[in-house]
Amino acid sequence: MMKLSSIRYLIKEGFKGAWANRLMSLASVGVLVACMVVIGLAILISENVTLAIGNLEKQNVVMVYMKDYNWALYSDALQSETQSAESTESANESENTDTSSSEATDDGADENGIKETDYLIHNEEEAKALCDKIAALPNVESVEFISSEAGLESVKENMLEGQGDYFTFLDDQYGNPLSAAAKVTMKEMALFDETIKQINNIEGVDMIQSHDDLAEKIDAIKQGIYVAGFWIIAILIIISLVIVSNTIRVTMYNRKLEISIMKAVGATDAFVRIPFVVEGVLIGLISAIVSEALIYFCYRVATEKISVMFGSVVDFGDVALYLLLVFIVIGMFAGALGSAFMIGKYLKREGSEFTAI
Repeated sequence: MMKLSSIRYLIKEGFKGAWANRLMSLASVGVLVACMVVIGLAILISENVTLAIGNLEKQNVVMVYMKDYNWALYSDALQSETQSAESTESANESENTDTSSSEATDDGADENGIKETDYLIHNEEEAKALCDKIAALPNVESVEFISSEAGLESVKENMLEGQGDYFTFLDDQYGNPLSAAAKVTMKEMALFDETIKQINNIEGVDMIQSHDDLAEKIDAIKQGIYVAGFWIIAILIIISLVIVSNTIRVTMYNRKLEISIMKAVGATDAFVRIPFVVEGVLIGLISAIVSEALIYFCYRVATEKISVMFGSVVDFGDVALYLLLVFIVIGMFAGALGSAFMIGKYLKREGSEFTAI
């Protein structure tokens, strides 16, 4: 068990080694800071793109139309049946008008030839109950009921100026052809197709209007960001390891005689290795703090212009602690691993020189 005084001595030697080779340490800090800044920018870009995609996902809603009275009235299949029935009725009218009218009444059909059994959604309560069934699906974030009247008004509002006037005749003469609908927002676009199938299987759903190609693009962009971010961080960590290792190598050769003396008096490999590991960790910690400060100032300047063009951006305060922890972990990992690897390699391959001095 190593004594506390020995641990203090070794940590002190690590600090002394970093100061004695301050030019190389400074160079290592510079390179590590450059790597960490790139990593930090990659994380911030990824967070902002994720935020933008999240906003886009919320806008990429699907409209679920219901099998209500308007669906029965304007459905092509039922229209054909109604027209055929009307033709038959017209032919029979000349023979017996009273009998025909009596039969129509018995069938329960209205003046348009539509019976209650021809459609499934008969009122607003049943329409909202269908919305509740959709909202119960696991990937559905929210469902908003859209009445046929509200749907028609929305269509008019989204038209160019003056075009809405052409549709006033729908309300006055022909009625509103739109069915009641549910405006559905999903949680995960990766489950888009599966959720669409689940909605289609609900009784009372007529058709779904969606932008499935946009859902695929959103999912592909998210996957691309994750893969690119992973490889960028992995490559920069490897570069950091190489830089720290080279710095420790210079320090190690500058202290070659001191290491030989330590080994000659019986110092263990761990005792020799710890000061270099401390030096590497110190370089990593300094690099992490400097990187956090640089990222803060760079991001603050950049967001002033980006927010004007793209709207909302990720607030640095929300990711500051996360970035600092990432930088500290990367810095300590690169410093400790690079130092331990290099001094271990040196002690293993050239340890025989110690006895010759």
